[in-house]
Amino acid sequence: MTSSPAASADRRVIVLPLEPGLVCLRGLSPKRLRFEVEYGLERGTSANAFLFEGGSSASGQAVPPVLVHPLGASFAAPFLAELEQRLAPDAALKVVVGHVNPNRVELLRELAARWPALMLVASNAGARLLEDLWSQVKPAPPGSPPAAEAAEPIPPLPPIDVVKQEVGRPLAGSYRLQLIPAPTPRWPGALLAFEESTGLLMSGKFFAAHLCSEAWAEANRSSNEEDRRYFYDCLMAPMARQVESVLDRLDDLAIRTIAPGHGPAIAESWRSLLLEYRRWGEPQERARLSVALLFASAYGNTAAIADAIARGIAGTGVRVESINCEFSPADHLLEAIRSCDAVLIGSPTLGGHAPTPIVSALGTLLTEGDRTKPVGVFGSFGWSGEALDLLEGKLRDGGFRFAFAPIKVKFSPDPQTLKACEETGTALGRQLQAGQRKAQRRSASGGLKESRSNPALQALGRVVGPLCVLTTVKGEGESQLSGAMVASWVSQASFNPPGVMVAVAKDRAVQTLLHGGDQFTLNVLAEGRETGPMRQFLQPFPPGANRFAGLELERSPKGQPILADALAWLEARVTQRMECGDHWLIVAEVTHGALLDALGTTAMHQRRSGGNY
Repeated sequence: MTSSPAASADRRVIVLPLEPGLVCLRGLSPKRLRFEVEYGLERGTSANAFLFEGGSSASGQAVPPVLVHPLGASFAAPFLAELEQRLAPDAALKVVVGHVNPNRVELLRELAARWPALMLVASNAGARLLEDLWSQVKPAPPGSPPAAEAAEPIPPLPPIDVVKQEVGRPLAGSYRLQLIPAPTPRWPGALLAFEESTGLLMSGKFFAAHLCSEAWAEANRSSNEEDRRYFYDCLMAPMARQVESVLDRLDDLAIRTIAPGHGPAIAESWRSLLLEYRRWGEPQERARLSVALLFASAYGNTAAIADAIARGIAGTGVRVESINCEFSPADHLLEAIRSCDAVLIGSPTLGGHAPTPIVSALGTLLTEGDRTKPVGVFGSFGWSGEALDLLEGKLRDGGFRFAFAPIKVKFSPDPQTLKACEETGTALGRQLQAGQRKAQRRSASGGLKESRSNPALQALGRVVGPLCVLTTVKGEGESQLSGAMVASWVSQASFNPPGVMVAVAKDRAVQTLLHGGDQFTLNVLAEGRETGPMRQFLQPFPPGANRFAGLELERSPKGQPILADALAWLEARVTQRMECGDHWLIVAEVTHGALLDALGTTAMHQRRSGGNY
């Protein structure tokens, strides 16, 4: 393993030799690179590119070097420095572009400037995106220094080898690359690459995880399971049906190792990972309620907002039907609008207008949409937000009912904005679930509900727990996130080290702040003094609201909030997170604590049924 000479402490590129004539160029950053929800665990990131040497194929045909899945502009300096050591300036480099976004296009332009004989390989949708994005320059936020007058000109778009369907391409030596278009709403230009002789699947965004790791492959299946599940929940769950279709296409491949675009490779347990992907998508497939999420995104900001909203919705058990309006057929859009229980539409503002596909989708919604179903508008803009004003005005004039106030974000969303967007999605999912339960009660015949009459559930309700308030903060300064919830499913879990278990419903906003290594405080409430804290933390908070506003707080040694009225407090660090039906079971090691009232007794939560709180 070698490191690029242009490497820095924050971002560097290492070289991992895999086979003769094949290396992995891995970009590493120990710090969070971006604010999108999938980076929320804050374990850094890694990005994988693969370089096949040039030479002659098995049939004697001359083959140029082939770069598969180039890194983004975030790693441009060390990545280009490494390539320049390995490629001659006149090399006829071919680049397989498995993922197209403005960040990736920025790097491709630098490749084209250094290697004029460059050729790109992309799917049909990927080629369209490359053509659209190649000459675009992302607008600078307010207050940024003016661009240099003598900015380098953008090189011409290289020729593109368009892959319209699954196809094979010979490489140097005995290598042969199979290219597999794998479009999804979030990544319409996705192109997977499979090298047949080694069984190496270069899967791009599929099976990825954001963490900084120098090891080529993960130690075992469980070592990075939480990271891969988190990535799935953030980006894959809202399009589970399309992901399932991609998995079906991979069943026939003689895979030995999966190397995703982010994180270590999966060598020993890739079969179980494919099965997990299917299992993780099952709740979305079984969901009776659905939300159609229509969007287009120019620079990735509107897509990031869509991801956050979708994550919140999916966490409530409501299916999300993500539709990229630029690449979805009209009949798919129409079917989703007619069959869903709510419609959300998101757009950037480009030149003072909404993109044409969004205007077309709006027209379909106005014509075919059910006015009894809620709608929502979201998006980003640079200097003005005419597109969002258009969407809001047309839908209001059309008699639609809004599920939430339009989300209008100037330039890029920050972590607090994304958290508020996620909570907005959670609130919408809960609203739809509540409406469904209300309708079921109306249609049900008289008599007690099964949950009240079932003797097993009645017995389960007699399992009591202490009334507590779980509080947590994560991050610092403007990027700090916080959350809180009333918890009664709490138990001591171990003596040595001292540990606790807390069950957290999947639709709780705070659950995204309770992953491995995260800190929290468990405030145990006192009998007779529980009313005030309960009233504070059981109230419905608007998305993004500060749960601790107006409260007198102390701080634990790790800076976690302590309620002044608590009987006792425990500071704990999450060590395990396990999926238990509709809850996450959080296991944590207690690191600090104190008894604030030695004469008080613990408030307990008594229930009549184990079917609800």
